[in-house]
Amino acid sequence: MEKTNIINIAQDNTSSIYQWTFNLAETLGAHDKTAHILSTTFLIISAFILLTCVDYLLRFFFNSIVSAFIKKSKNNWDNKLLENKVQVHLSRFILVVISQQLLPFIFMGFPSFTAILTKFLGILMIFTVYGILNALLKTSRDILRSSKAFVDKPVDSYLQVLQIFLIFVVGTLIVSVVTGNSPWSFLVSLGAASAILMLVFKDTILGFVASIQVSANDSVRVGDWIEMPKYGVDGDILQINLNNVRIQNWDKTIVTIPTYTLLSDSFKNYRGMQESGGRRIKRSINIKISTIRYLSNEEIQELKKIALLAPYIEKREKEIKEYNTQNKVDPTVLVNGRRMTNIGLFRAYIKAYAVQNPDIHQQLTLLVRQLAPNEHGLPLELYMFTKGTQWSFFEDTMSDIFDHLFAAIKYFDLEIFELPASDDLRIHLNNKAVPSTLAQ
Repeated sequence: MEKTNIINIAQDNTSSIYQWTFNLAETLGAHDKTAHILSTTFLIISAFILLTCVDYLLRFFFNSIVSAFIKKSKNNWDNKLLENKVQVHLSRFILVVISQQLLPFIFMGFPSFTAILTKFLGILMIFTVYGILNALLKTSRDILRSSKAFVDKPVDSYLQVLQIFLIFVVGTLIVSVVTGNSPWSFLVSLGAASAILMLVFKDTILGFVASIQVSANDSVRVGDWIEMPKYGVDGDILQINLNNVRIQNWDKTIVTIPTYTLLSDSFKNYRGMQESGGRRIKRSINIKISTIRYLSNEEIQELKKIALLAPYIEKREKEIKEYNTQNKVDPTVLVNGRRMTNIGLFRAYIKAYAVQNPDIHQQLTLLVRQLAPNEHGLPLELYMFTKGTQWSFFEDTMSDIFDHLFAAIKYFDLEIFELPASDDLRIHLNNKAVPSTLAQ
C-alpha cells in the first residue's frame, strides 16, 4: 500500500480502527486515495455518533436520575445547584474529558489534525471548567442571599470580582494553549500594559474598593432607604453591584448610580429611623402674635372643662398662687407676678394631646417648643415621633394631629398666621376713616 499524504497522514502509526477500514476498502476494490477518504469519513462519523451517545447518556443520568434525587432531598442548597445548571456543565466536562482520551487515539495517524484537535479540546476544557466554577459561584451567591447574615450585604459585588478574575485566568490559559507558551510569559508581558489596564478597569477597581468599604463600614445595605438629591435618588436599594447601585424610588422609577459615589458623595440613610421604630414629626404652627395675651379667671375656668388640660391648669394655678402670695404681687397690674397665657395653655394642651395619643412614640423625644418669632408670627413646633415608620401611617398620624389642633386653637382665642386675604383687605378699608372731601 502506497503512502498517501492527505491531511498529513502517517500510516506507520495509524489506529487499528483506521487500518481495519482502510484494508476493508482496499478489499472492496477501492484505490488508496479513495480508501483513505472512506476510512477518514468513517472515523469522523463514528466519533460523532459515539460522542453523541455518550452525551445523551450523561444528560439522561444528570437530568433524570441526579435531578430526581436532588428534588426529593429536603436540603435547599442542592436545589440551587439545579437552578444554576451545575449538572449541565458537569456533564459537558465529563464529555470533554472522554473526548480528550478517545479522539487522539482514533485519529492517531493524523498528526497535524491531532495537534489542532488537541488544542481545540484544551480550549473546550478551559471553558467547561469555567462554566462549572461560575455556576458554583452563582449557587454560593444564591445560598448566601437566603442567609440572614448576608441578605443585606453586596454579595453581587464579590461575585463579579471573582468572575472577572476567572475570565482573566481563562483568557491567559487560552492564549497559552493557542501559542504553546507558558502562561507566565503572557502575564509578564501584561506587566508593561498595567497602566492601560488600570485606566480601562478604573470604574471596576473603584467600585470594588467601594463595595468592600461600604460592607466593612456597614454604611448601606440592600433594602436601605437612602436619599441623594444630587442624583435624584430617594428610595430603597435593590442591588449593590461591582459597578453600580440600583435604587427604586418611591414613584417606582429605577435610578442607577456608580458604586463609588457612595464614598465620594454624601447621602442620607434612613435605616436608623426604621430600626428605632419611630419616624420624626417636625412641623410648626405659626401663631399670630397679636392674639397672644393673658387669660382672665373666667377664661381659665372655661378651659378647665377640657379634660386633657384640667390637671395641668389646677397644678399651674396652685404654683402661681403660691408664688404671687409669697412675693406680694399686685394683681391689678397683669404683668406683675405670674399668670397664665393662652399660648402657654395651648402649648400644654398640645403636649398632653400627644402624650395620650396611642400613635405617638412615648419612649422617644416628645416636646412642643417655641421657635424664634419671624415675619410669619410665632412658630410653635411639634417635635415627636410616630409609633411606626410606614409612610402612610406617618402621614395619617401627622395629619390627624394637625387637623385636631387647627380646630382646637379657637378655644384658646388664638389665630393661625396667614398672609392678608381679600376679606382682610376689605375689613381694613371699611374701618378706615372716609376723607371729609369724599364725604361731602
